[in-house]
Amino acid sequence: MPYGADVVIDCIAYDQSHANQLLEIESQVGAFVVISSASVYMDEHDRTLDEAQLPDEYPELPTPISETQRTVMPGPETYSSRKIALERTLLDKASIPTVILRPGAVYGIGSAHPREWWFLKRTLDGRKIVPLAYEGLSRFHTSSAKNIAELARLAVERSFHGILNACDSECLTVFEIGETIAATVSHQWSLVPIPHGREHGSAGMTPWSVPKPFVLDMRAAANLGYRAVTTYQAEMPSYCAWLSAQARAQPWRQAFPILPQYPASDLFDYAAEDEFMKTLAKH
Repeated sequence: MPYGADVVIDCIAYDQSHANQLLEIESQVGAFVVISSASVYMDEHDRTLDEAQLPDEYPELPTPISETQRTVMPGPETYSSRKIALERTLLDKASIPTVILRPGAVYGIGSAHPREWWFLKRTLDGRKIVPLAYEGLSRFHTSSAKNIAELARLAVERSFHGILNACDSECLTVFEIGETIAATVSHQWSLVPIPHGREHGSAGMTPWSVPKPFVLDMRAAANLGYRAVTTYQAEMPSYCAWLSAQARAQPWRQAFPILPQYPASDLFDYAAEDEFMKTLAKH
């Protein structure tokens, strides 16, 4: 295809204006792959991840969540509404195969938002006791960058047009994630589940901590022939090594600039964490 591309993969498209930019070049492109987000899903009471502040405000979604689950309405109001505007504009107007991928908690070398740093930094700092909100049972589906890439490759190969969830084959609990990372770096600690209803402030609130499960249905991808090329456990050795090297080279807030913007006011407030554990031990 002269002066064009077989595929354009857009990992940073965010809203309708970006969809329009892609549509302007579609005559020179064989297919589009665009990364959206699983945060677009909404429950039957119009509750979303974007707007949830308290546990009762979190969406109560099916387990697992399929691509046919209702979503937020398109618009400029929130991250998710902008992503839906992006999706719908492309799917409604593109005349070439267009793949919309909805990943969960993305991880992989190169990330500016490595959730795993929440656990890894604690191992490097020698933390021996780590509280976990929601009894450590939260499940927020992870998405390896390698698995996302494999699904993108397959969908283009099959000339797929539409929406696919893009996650790992297994959805670990927060407790399992913490144990996996500690084992990867040979660190021993005690992960302490905070009893239901005893959560306080940011203590134990990891980047995957949600009061209700957020697990995506991967059957549509499987029906296309998709098979995950890696697992969370297999990726952690190289990923943790990369994270550690980045944090040694510069302050972690500079190395991972998006992570400090996380809702928790201080991801590493150890003094507050220790004080909370003392209070918890008294009851």
